[in-house]
Amino acid sequence: MSDPVSRTILLLDIEKYSDRDDIEQAYLRRMLYGITDRILESAGIDGTLRRRADRGDSVMELIDAGASMTGLLRALLSELPVELRAVNRMASASAQIRLRAVLATGYVTIDELDGWVGTHLNLACRLLDGELLRAALRERPDDFALCVSETVHSGIVRHDYPGIPKDEFHAVTMGSKNGPLRAWLHGPVPRGVSSDTCDAPDDTGHRAEPPGPTRAEPSSVNFLGGSPSFGGSFVNGDQHGVSGGVVHGDVHLGGNTREHGERK
Repeated sequence: MSDPVSRTILLLDIEKYSDRDDIEQAYLRRMLYGITDRILESAGIDGTLRRRADRGDSVMELIDAGASMTGLLRALLSELPVELRAVNRMASASAQIRLRAVLATGYVTIDELDGWVGTHLNLACRLLDGELLRAALRERPDDFALCVSETVHSGIVRHDYPGIPKDEFHAVTMGSKNGPLRAWLHGPVPRGVSSDTCDAPDDTGHRAEPPGPTRAEPSSVNFLGGSPSFGGSFVNGDQHGVSGGVVHGDVHLGGNTREHGERK
């Protein structure tokens, strides 16, 4: 296995993908990947600077650490909502696309079987599947909800670069099985949730602890052969573009099964 390398991690997931029929799912996939490609290209990130894992209703992009984070974040904040409006304007009610997104940084190893391994990737996946981000998207009129990691906030957002207004990001703590995860939500915090803590129960039924440092977890994301499984729940949907595999830990990404048995 190669040494871990610093990467920017971008995750995008379609809301309620599994509620659609096969024709609608195929359409949504095309729209998701087209939007992703255009956003990354507009940020100056071409195919030589990125690597994609296809999860059916989700995409995972590993981006070269030398690519502009400010350019990517500006594109996510300003251009992605415009792309969504343009696509949804021409789509039927059953083919509307709404996205959750996580932008993070960290070290990721790609093994000899094209598996992706890394605690930072695990944590980004947990943020993507967190109830707070799902609740935020349900309340958003612009079809898009974004959460960034602590490192992205401390390195970029808090400095108030043009096009990245720091006052629009709010500190949150998402509960997870392995402890609280600190992050920053763009836009209003969902109703009933404090701006600096999310007390939604995790899959054990316990409440998240008060805000505090994120505990490192030994689990890893590893895509090997076979159907991906996240914490015992299978991910359905087309798996093109990645070798398939098993994810160790309690990460839910791009599947039909949610915590507590709920559908997406």
